[in-house]
Formats: sequence, C-alpha cells, structure tokens
Amino acid sequence: MLGRLLDWFGLGGHGSHAHALGHGHDHGPHEHDHGHHHGHDHGPHGHTHGVIDATIASTARGIWAIKWSFVMLVATGLMQVAVVLVSGSVALLADTIHNFADATTALPLWLAFVLARRPPSRRFPYGLGRVEDLAGILIVLIILFSAMVAGYEAIGRLLHPQPVTNLGWLIAAGLVGFAGNEAVAIFRIRVGREINSAALIADGYHARTDGLTSLAVVVGALGVAAGFPLADPIIGLAITVAILGIVWQSARAVLERMLDGVDPHLLDEVAHAAGHVPGIRAVRQAQARWLGHKLHVEVEIAVDNSLPLARAQAIVADLEAELFAHIPALSVARVRFGAAADGPAGAAL
Repeated sequence: MLGRLLDWFGLGGHGSHAHALGHGHDHGPHEHDHGHHHGHDHGPHGHTHGVIDATIASTARGIWAIKWSFVMLVATGLMQVAVVLVSGSVALLADTIHNFADATTALPLWLAFVLARRPPSRRFPYGLGRVEDLAGILIVLIILFSAMVAGYEAIGRLLHPQPVTNLGWLIAAGLVGFAGNEAVAIFRIRVGREINSAALIADGYHARTDGLTSLAVVVGALGVAAGFPLADPIIGLAITVAILGIVWQSARAVLERMLDGVDPHLLDEVAHAAGHVPGIRAVRQAQARWLGHKLHVEVEIAVDNSLPLARAQAIVADLEAELFAHIPALSVARVRFGAAADGPAGAAL
C-alpha cells in the first residue's frame, strides 16, 4: 500500500540510512526497533505553501491526505469558477484563486518528487533533492501572480463599478467554498491526529481559516443586496491582501530551507538522543540540513579513547538508532569521533 501511494505522487523508492566512523564509510540501510516510544511534542508547525512537512511526506497516510485534499479543493474551485462567470463577482474570483493556489501546490511538488527519485550520480552525488526548493520558488511565484490578478481585478472594479448579478448563486458559491475548506480541515486534522503529525493538523486549521475568506464572499454579496455595490470589490481586495500574506510566509520558508536553515530544536533533539546512549561523553558538534523533504544530520561525539573499536562502533550504531527514533524525518545520519572529553552524555557546544 505504501509503495502504491508513493508512486501516485512519484515518491516510490526508499531513502538510505548511512553513518560514518570518521572515515567516510557508509553502511547499508538499517531498521531499528527500540521497544520504546519517544513522544516529543514539538509544537505546531506554521503553514506554508510550497513546503510539505517531512512528517507528512514520509508517511503513507500523510501522502494520502495531501492527495485527497488536492482533489477536494480543486472540486470546490471548479464549482466556484462557474459562479464567477455568471455573477461577475471579484470577491468570489479572489476566493477561487485562493482555493486553487492551495490545491495546485501539489503539482510542482509532484514533479519535484519525480526528479528527486533519480539516484545520485557522479555529477549530482547527493541526488536531486534540491529540486524541491526550486518547486517551492515556482509555487511562491504562482501565488504572487494570482494575488496580482485578484488585486488588479478588485482595484479595477473599485474604480469602475459594475453590477454584480445572481446574488443567490454568489451566496451559494461562498457557502460551497466554506464547506469545501471545512471538509478539507476536518479531513486533515483527523488524519493528522491519526499519524501524530502536528504539521498536517496545522494545515487543517489553516484550511479552516481559509473557509472564513469564503464566508467573506457571502458578506460581500449581502452588502451588494443591501445597496452597497462596492462591498464586493472591497472584499476581493481584502482576500488579495490575505493571499499576499501567504506569499510572504511561504517565501520566507522556502528561502530559509534553500539556505540550509533548520529549526534549532532539531539540534537539541540530537543532543537529547545522545543522552540515551551510554559511552558518549559529549556532543562536540551537530549539524543538519534538508535535501528536499529528507533530513541529513552530521554529529561529532566524544568517547573514551581507550575503547576497543568494536565498542566504539556499537556506540555509533546505538546513536544512529536513537537519532532515527527521535527524528522521524531523518534520512541520513553520519557520526564521527572527536577528542575525548569529560562531562555528561549529550552535552553539546
């Protein structure tokens, strides 16, 4: 089932797990069963377009949720398009653009995931995971363009008012937009709780917030019905501002990842994992970077220099197992030895 769902999004194949003993030696894939569960709550993730959180993309249920969220939002948007054509409402046009922007984030990422599946080569020894960052930039530009179109139409309608017709259908379309977003919200939140994904839950609450923009369309229609025709373009302009907020938030997230930025809590989690491994005196250095939705971690540890090689290798294997248990998005862990040091296990510089 996992393979079939991954193939639907072009995500088939398995990431490799590797560790190094200070000399660049890579080992094959490992599966770790620790017999215990690490239930760390890292708090909610902010919602950004163009960046699928690794805790979602790495699970079959998460990918399934992304797929069906896309289908539901596209269906909602198509129903709204029909009403835009007969009503001439720029508020509904802006909301429709917003819903399509939410849905179409999956398409450039799908293409990126297909390319990222290609194996490393001599020219691209780390693979093509970075293509996901390029997809993120493309998504930001698409959303920016959609905001410009919505804003242009809203400002034009403010300067040159035109009648908005079929108000009953317009109100119905706003309610359909709200219902569609609420359905996506309930779906994402439910699946997010099933797989313990804070990111997917946060996406669900974002969809619920998006539903409010659809209700704003209803407010605009009621304003027009009450004799205030400018209510429609004013609501359209407000939705445009909301889309620009998404552009800003998403651009920051994409650029941060392109510059190898990570949540500092990830490095704290590395030190925490080291604290579970007897024999590690200190964590000298911890580094992490994203390649697409896969996380690479490099750790330098200090141990007793008098340990036999077999024991030192066992410590590395234990640390690797703890890292994979503590960090679900981890794809590659590389461990090297530094100078021995006194002090408690897990102490980091």
